[in-house]
Amino acid sequence: MNDKDRLKGTTTVGVTCKDGIVFATERRASMGNLIAHKVADKIFKIDDHIGATIAGSVSDAQKLMGYISAEVALYRLRNGAPMSVEAAANMTSNILHASRFYPYYVQTLLGGVDEKGPALFSLDPSGGVIKDLMISTGSGSPVAYGVLEDRYNQEMDIEEGTSVVIRAIKAAMERDTYSGNGIKVATITKEEGFKILPDDEVAKKIEELN
Repeated sequence: MNDKDRLKGTTTVGVTCKDGIVFATERRASMGNLIAHKVADKIFKIDDHIGATIAGSVSDAQKLMGYISAEVALYRLRNGAPMSVEAAANMTSNILHASRFYPYYVQTLLGGVDEKGPALFSLDPSGGVIKDLMISTGSGSPVAYGVLEDRYNQEMDIEEGTSVVIRAIKAAMERDTYSGNGIKVATITKEEGFKILPDDEVAKKIEELN
């Protein structure tokens, strides 16, 4: 794999709230010391009730997200019902594990809301899958975890969770040179499904934190 195909660093965050899931990422894609892109999309809609974030190789991430989305859509078509979040995580784990000798160089967060409620999973390139309440990946994750450990509460709602993930990404951007160029946020709730927050709404929340 060529260096040009890789994201050298990033920061992604996912948290479980009492009424849904919140994802946040910064938007910088870098190649060594070069900022290759300033508007990289690192949050993906998998289904109406499932989303994912990626940190790692751009090409691998795009292929994996397309693969997962197609399989989830096929499941819905064949069964007349959506795939559960846990099943989607386990399916992704199987895809990654089957490719472990020629791996997808990505760290993935996958989460959503189904009949069992909100659920969030972390997946490594070899297919390891871990369920957790709050997760951060990428080069800025040590800084982001400092904020999450201090601010996160599993009883918080989506609004509170949004403020926490923005604060975590903002802190990572201040200290990690590979993270920057803005913040992207997505929420998943039973009522509204997967939703990307408008940039002006995110900007307003950032101002409120200052």
